[in-house]
Amino acid sequence: MRAQQAAGWTRRRFLGGLTLAGTTGLLSLRSRPVAAEPPPETTQIRLVHSPSLCISPLYVAEDLLQGEGFTTVHYIKMDGELFTPALISGEGDIALNFVGPLLPHLEAGDPIVILAGGHVGCFELIGTDRVRAIRDLKGKTVAVPEPLGGSPHYVFLASMAAYVGLAPSKDITWVTHPAAESIQLLAEGKIDAFLGFPPYPQEVRAKGIGHVVVNSSVDRPWSQYFCCMVYANRAFVRKHPVATKRALRAVLKAADICALEPDQTARFLMAKGYTNNYNYALQTMTDVVYSKWREFDPEDTLRFYALRLHEAGMIKSTPQKLIAQGTDWRFLNELKRELKG
Repeated sequence: MRAQQAAGWTRRRFLGGLTLAGTTGLLSLRSRPVAAEPPPETTQIRLVHSPSLCISPLYVAEDLLQGEGFTTVHYIKMDGELFTPALISGEGDIALNFVGPLLPHLEAGDPIVILAGGHVGCFELIGTDRVRAIRDLKGKTVAVPEPLGGSPHYVFLASMAAYVGLAPSKDITWVTHPAAESIQLLAEGKIDAFLGFPPYPQEVRAKGIGHVVVNSSVDRPWSQYFCCMVYANRAFVRKHPVATKRALRAVLKAADICALEPDQTARFLMAKGYTNNYNYALQTMTDVVYSKWREFDPEDTLRFYALRLHEAGMIKSTPQKLIAQGTDWRFLNELKRELKG
């Protein structure tokens, strides 16, 4: 395990906050009841997710959510990564997603609220020999799996390009291809780069295709901020504050599990059918930094990406306005004190 993942959070302290039940799944973890905390206002919760392995805390949280009093835990799987509309419509209650695409929704006044940082890093920019740095993308062809605009891949890479002085809409030729097809096109030299999240970067590296230009888990400034953040439907948070805190506690404890038990987590993901490749899952658990939710300031992340999206022409609002209208840190602040280790 990487030292940065375990810093400040020992195995003894971690296991002191959880109980290994050994009855369902490979992890089988339950939350201890919190003294004097009322039960959740609802016993049902719906988590929206995509095939990405980087959001594994949502999957690992299933047993923990049951321990928090949720008798019915629904996972709503979306075909692509544009699952924020499911939270906006009220189809889902909580999700974990890259913060960039959330900011235009906050600016538009959509009913979502950011609750906490989830993890650092996961996106990797993979390029051919024609791309050695982000600036080399000028005049190049880059593939993303979703239509431009709200695509997490496009938003992240466009913000990276704007940060180094490129005009994303003018300087880069964007094409849309599924991730598996993008990998093949990269291998054939038909595109110059693509941005991927787990397990695709792990697959590309294992196959020796292209090379990593930027790894957001370790390369500054991206590694200094959260990548994915926990957010929820605003009405759910307003109506169910106890349930919101309990759900967030389960997800943040699950993030600790991913950091401290990468092997068990990878096996759990295999057993539950979230992946069919143990090696890619294990590599994801060791690549992505899940242990920083206590240490990093989520507002710093929103300020950073709000400025990047402003540079890229995607939003007009100030960071402070977005923070004021689209965040609720009260549950996180309570949980930091409660789960300080």
